[in-house]
Amino acid sequence: MKYPHFLPAGGTIGFPAPSFGCASEPYRTAFEAALARFGEMGFRTLEGPNARAALGVGISNTPENCAREFMEMYLSEASDCLISCGGGELMCEILPYLDLDSLAEAKPKWFMGYSDNTNLTLLLATHADTASVYGPCAASFHMTTLHDSLRDALEILTGKRRTVKSYGLWEKESLRDEEHPLAPYHLTEKLDMHCFMGREPVQSVRFQGRLLGGCLDVLANLAGTRFDRVAEFIKRYREDGILWFLEACDLNVFAIRRAMWQLEEAGWFQYVKGFLIGRPANGEPVMNLDHIDAVLEVAGRKGVPVVTDVDLGHKPPMMPLVVGSVAEVVAVGSSHLTVEMKFV
Repeated sequence: MKYPHFLPAGGTIGFPAPSFGCASEPYRTAFEAALARFGEMGFRTLEGPNARAALGVGISNTPENCAREFMEMYLSEASDCLISCGGGELMCEILPYLDLDSLAEAKPKWFMGYSDNTNLTLLLATHADTASVYGPCAASFHMTTLHDSLRDALEILTGKRRTVKSYGLWEKESLRDEEHPLAPYHLTEKLDMHCFMGREPVQSVRFQGRLLGGCLDVLANLAGTRFDRVAEFIKRYREDGILWFLEACDLNVFAIRRAMWQLEEAGWFQYVKGFLIGRPANGEPVMNLDHIDAVLEVAGRKGVPVVTDVDLGHKPPMMPLVVGSVAEVVAVGSSHLTVEMKFV
């Protein structure tokens, strides 16, 4: 696994938009504020040509142009790392236009994003053996006082942090909208994790594996396509075992269960050592199925540790995780989670 050089003091952060651009509110104003915040920290910023575009369907521009922007910014020496402008819907459509061989041969560069950006964070690992950060997108850095999760993300990019911990409170309902684009996180809910060994509830778990995962909506879409090289990746790192981190955006609980079934049948969980499951954005119970049983039907059969409702995904704050790193996880009770990442 290749790990990029860290973002240096005074370095340049590039902002591509392989998914949505910051073209509408609240993202436009938040992006402006984030650029100012990075400047106050001493960093230079470099916007990609699609950073403020809304010319595509579900992405900032045409798939060809989005792929071209990402390739040029990743291969260029003009920036030290890349933070995606945002999530979105159809980043999958840029994949046929990426030069994956060039990415594998290139000098590695940190790329950070989540949600639709799973299309890139997964492929950088499985196609290029290159680590990336599953973490916040650019506009999240608009806050006058950055939340600890955002500081953690920056400290990973700058090489100052390799351990992240749960944050205690999370946001059920956001206050940020078109009229309030700079609202901070609205943290009203206490963290309430659940630990299992297989399907059996336990008080604590400890496990280790190589981090792989992202947004289930995207992962299930990629499984079985010509871009699916997960089987080769997990076989290559089978001695480490795989620590799957998973979260869902649009999927309801039945769609989550179907996605878990699909990934299991595709062989993705063959060498699994444990699961970290984020809070689903659309996890209300349907019929007799809740969001925990939606994942335990498959994850529980593997006989490995499973931790649900962790600080990960679309209900902030989210722990930034380095895809491809070897992580040791310790979860105790409903509110204490530590992930220590080793860059090996």
